[in-house]
Amino acid sequence: MIGEAEAQAVPEVDMQRPSVARMYNYFLGGAHNFAADREAAAAALTAMPELPAIVRLNRRVLRRAITLAHEAGVRQFLDLGCGIPSPGDTREVVRELDPRAPVVGVDFEASAFLHGRCATAGDPYAEVLLADLTDSDAVLGAPAVRDLIDFDRPVCLLLIAVAHFIPDTERLGSALEDYRRAVPPGSVLALTHGCRKGASDRIERVRRIYNNTTAPMVMRDEHDVRTFFGDWPLLGPGVAGAGEWMAEEGLDEVARRAFVVGMSRKSGHEGLIGRMLGEWP
Repeated sequence: MIGEAEAQAVPEVDMQRPSVARMYNYFLGGAHNFAADREAAAAALTAMPELPAIVRLNRRVLRRAITLAHEAGVRQFLDLGCGIPSPGDTREVVRELDPRAPVVGVDFEASAFLHGRCATAGDPYAEVLLADLTDSDAVLGAPAVRDLIDFDRPVCLLLIAVAHFIPDTERLGSALEDYRRAVPPGSVLALTHGCRKGASDRIERVRRIYNNTTAPMVMRDEHDVRTFFGDWPLLGPGVAGAGEWMAEEGLDEVARRAFVVGMSRKSGHEGLIGRMLGEWP
């Protein structure tokens, strides 16, 4: 875990300003949130009651991505924007599959880091890093990452429900290019992103609410999101609505259209992962 000097650098938790991580936790039914978070979440729910269904669908996409990557032989997971630990998060899903698979979460919010540190305290194969994911040099060079992730073996990069909270497209794209360059062939990148296609007054109201939180929201279309994968071949239906990726019945119709999903594989490692993910409905 982190040393004393690093622990002293952790910023104080601001309980008065709504936190994106804590609001996400609230929508999942978690208890790691404060009055300001619940007030902002209630306002967002008034504008878009489907938000909890959207968050739960993101979790289902996360589970699917981790499971397929694991079945294809990828045994390391770098969760960029990991959020506050809650049921169905990356470490929980990975641990169901492999008790020793390295998992490193990255988040810039103090609440996410502090709760993550507690959750991983007894797990020697997991760590949480307090860092801005767009500072790729800091993330890739951090001892927490270097000690657990072997960059000579494929890595699953996860960016679930977080990229739309990074308004600086150029900085985000540059950081993702660095992450893609750092991992070997056979590695996977899975990403979900709020989509501005079919934008409405309701979505604009939600966006304005989030603009008063720790992370303003920006909506991008499929073309914009596709650039984040660089030249990695896209899998399944490509960058497409969640409804096209998740073919199960009973999905909330608004949630199916609210965000896009993309998954790609770094070339040079053909075989099982290509067959499996290429057939993902």
